[in-house]
Amino acid sequence: MTTLLSPAREQSLAERISEHLPNGLLAAQTGCDGVSILWIAATDLRPTFAALKAAASLMLLDLTAIDERDRTHRDGQPKSAFTVVYHLISLTTRTDELRIKVPLGATAPALPSICDLWPNANWYEREVWDLFGIHFQNHPSLRRILTPPTWTGHPLRKDHHARATEMPPYSLTEEHEAQEQDALRFDPSAWGMRRHSDHSDFMFLNLGPNHPSVHGVFRIVLQLEGERIVDAVPDIGFHHRGAEKMGERQSWHTYIPYTDRVDYLGGVMNNFPYVMAVETLAGITVPPRAQMIRVMLAELFRIASHLVFYGTMAQDVGQLSPVFYMFTDRERVFGIIEAICGFRMHPAWFRIGGVAMDLPNGWEGLIRAFLHDLPLRLDEYDAMVMRNPIFRARTKGIGAYTTAEAVEWGVTGPGLRATGLEWDYRKHAPYACYDQLEFNIPTGINGDCYDRIAVHVEEIRQSLHIIRQCVDNMPAGPVKADHPLTTPPPKARTMHDIETLIHHFLSVSWGPVIPPGEARASIEATKGVNTYTLISDGGTTSYRTRIRTPSFAHLQMIPLLSRGIMVADLIAILGSIDFVMADVDR
Repeated sequence: MTTLLSPAREQSLAERISEHLPNGLLAAQTGCDGVSILWIAATDLRPTFAALKAAASLMLLDLTAIDERDRTHRDGQPKSAFTVVYHLISLTTRTDELRIKVPLGATAPALPSICDLWPNANWYEREVWDLFGIHFQNHPSLRRILTPPTWTGHPLRKDHHARATEMPPYSLTEEHEAQEQDALRFDPSAWGMRRHSDHSDFMFLNLGPNHPSVHGVFRIVLQLEGERIVDAVPDIGFHHRGAEKMGERQSWHTYIPYTDRVDYLGGVMNNFPYVMAVETLAGITVPPRAQMIRVMLAELFRIASHLVFYGTMAQDVGQLSPVFYMFTDRERVFGIIEAICGFRMHPAWFRIGGVAMDLPNGWEGLIRAFLHDLPLRLDEYDAMVMRNPIFRARTKGIGAYTTAEAVEWGVTGPGLRATGLEWDYRKHAPYACYDQLEFNIPTGINGDCYDRIAVHVEEIRQSLHIIRQCVDNMPAGPVKADHPLTTPPPKARTMHDIETLIHHFLSVSWGPVIPPGEARASIEATKGVNTYTLISDGGTTSYRTRIRTPSFAHLQMIPLLSRGIMVADLIAILGSIDFVMADVDR
């Protein structure tokens, strides 16, 4: 690994960007999270990004937008009705992480596409067009991605309704029904498909949206020549529930249970980046005991999620027995989680400033028994699955991609590490107490299905190692910050006098008033980097809630990995990606 850039080196990078800006920097600021924010003109977008790609190997981690029209606190920022935000991150240096913002007007906002520079920008630009109505010039297929093609309006605009009660009663006329039915007709040319041979007939096959191998409501339109895939076009959005829109209507703490439902296999892992981002905005320091409890629970959920992946992956390629054994182990993990949190899959147990409550009596014995038993079970699964010759034949050499391709497509997590790159956000930018814990970063060699599975399996062992350290070194002390903006505040003060009781009532019912600002928090989630970017306008709700999920980025690679392979191999590839559709659609 290369050495980290010094602050002076980071500034020189900003200066180098300025050389390619005829209009110069419009503004520069620093978010509450310490990440540099550079404002540039729309005309300078492509020269800037071309210069960035030449200057450093950067991943386009996220691309989103902000409707600024109702925002009050914008001191030092250029005038803007809509702002498009590009979040870039270096995988080799810790300090090379920045956000580039482009201000746009209210009338026909538009920007040039950067799909030719970063191919993973394709879906992100479609998402921004769909949800904000911002046009991207020269985009290869700018159509709706998360809402139905007949949807009216752009849901993340502030003037779009957030609840059904804001709309008149729904009615479906015969004319409207006919329009909806006509919109369902499949037109290959509208999906960018074309005939690749003059002497062959092609068959178009729908895989999903209700097929067991697509792991949720997910559709892939396959163009086949015999048994071989000529083209594959993913179709997402069937699971879209407006999680970001809900984040902008709920109070800061009542939104926590909604996060559990994003990667619904990750449990409190979803709470983690959200509460961290709120804590960064509010300037809250989480006590050491709460930090270690968070890490321990997050790693338990990593194990639970990976066990689901392991068992269903084996099932996808024809092994029926492993999923029953692995789900038995998952049930044992849930037993521990339920004993600590009171709930199993969706405990919503993290709080702003800490966790909901302290560990119960007997927690240590439960976890130590599990730490003793699971390694022996994993050894059995290695023999049953990983060394099975049929399983190896179905996964080795299938769906391979390189590290360079992974970076271009925004792949993180086990899918990136399977290519041989030793990169993990827990090491890259340690959060909570990960900098106090020892663990290895499993990597693969070939970046194929087998390596992605092998990395997942070894990550289970590393999570066990992390949890053991948490159990052995759990600090004493409070499990919630002594801060007025934590939710709910400590009960010891609520009955002191009427003023503190009123404060407690308002904090619980309305939520805290978070100071104006912008912050993001990233974690190494079960499937890759999960990021929450929050903007506070000085109120009891978030002005903008952005959820960057790993699964959304990963599914973009399906066409690249599918062309020329057999349908049966596509099933193995889908299983090895380890995605959850709620994590894709939000």
